Amino acid sequence: MKHRFQVLDIFRGIFASIVALFHLSGFSNTPILNNPFLENSDMFVDFFFVLSGFVIVYNYESIANVDQFKLFLQKRLLRIYPLHLLMLLLFVLMEVSKHFASAYIQVNRLENEHNNIYSFFTSLFLLNSVKLFDVKDVSWNIPSWSISAEMICYVVFGLTLLGLSHYNMQRKKSTIFSLIVLIAISLLIIITHTFQVNFSYDYGFLRGIIGFFSGALCYFAFNTYYNSVKQVKDSLFDFFETGILAIICIMMYYGAILKDISLVYEIAFFIAIFIFSFEKGILSRLLKKSTFLKNVGTYSYSIYMTHALLLSLFNIVFIRVLKFEPSSYSFLVFLNYYFIYKVSQWTYTHIEMRFKFKKKVMQKVAYKGSAV
Repeated sequence: MKHRFQVLDIFRGIFASIVALFHLSGFSNTPILNNPFLENSDMFVDFFFVLSGFVIVYNYESIANVDQFKLFLQKRLLRIYPLHLLMLLLFVLMEVSKHFASAYIQVNRLENEHNNIYSFFTSLFLLNSVKLFDVKDVSWNIPSWSISAEMICYVVFGLTLLGLSHYNMQRKKSTIFSLIVLIAISLLIIITHTFQVNFSYDYGFLRGIIGFFSGALCYFAFNTYYNSVKQVKDSLFDFFETGILAIICIMMYYGAILKDISLVYEIAFFIAIFIFSFEKGILSRLLKKSTFLKNVGTYSYSIYMTHALLLSLFNIVFIRVLKFEPSSYSFLVFLNYYFIYKVSQWTYTHIEMRFKFKKKVMQKVAYKGSAV
């Protein structure tokens, strides 16, 4: 039976929420949101990549043939694409609506150069983390560049496992994954002439590959040392958990400096995921007691994918129509987040879970009981 890494799920929800607050800070004028920690918390996206690699490798030890590779991609696409497509179409609808609303309220006009036909098709085909068509910035549903990077990671991962199986090189898996990380880092350095990884619409796919395969290596470390680390006293894990979380918070606060060498965030998230995967410390025990945080973890993908649109709609209503000041986000932030949470609850139930059910049906039809 597969293990559910509940604490890591909770952190995924917490960090998705923090990314939402990062984007909200662009509308606000309050120390609650406009502070160094939140201004640099876009780096939590790399936590998602590392965690994704960890979880995917845990669930997919091998892909033995082309049929399994196709099924893997179908399952992953059904996991991420329905909500992505829905949000993209809603953004198109919102941009068209702006054209008619601009006569009555202040809005960003349809002619926004980043929301154009080229960026629409790169988003539609999940290529909006690759430098194409001279696109110069993130567009439409801003967080969706990372979903593009994620899908590219799935393709690279699936092809790698398929190749390893074909050439009977399963024992070399960790070596090959390490090489992929090194190649992606080298390409990013050569192309950008920096040690940064915080790219999105242009080289976000390389950022995703670095994080994803680092997470895969993290799982190998977890699997290798599981029995010995399980013997470590809980009190020592209390120290490890609070220590790594404090380090990550400090790194976010000083992100203006550390982003120049932002590969260090990959290392920090690798260590954090390794530590919290054992769920032995005091923070793990506290987090697992909260039903709300468990729900936030469950709805994390929906929170991440819906928040950009919902932040914009909320801002139009409260700031531009009702004339609240940007400083009012000191209290409106709670209402705005509740709005995101409730919508995410709905999209999780009616979009994510709906296609998850279809995914299971498809697996039975395609494989007739064969496990992947």
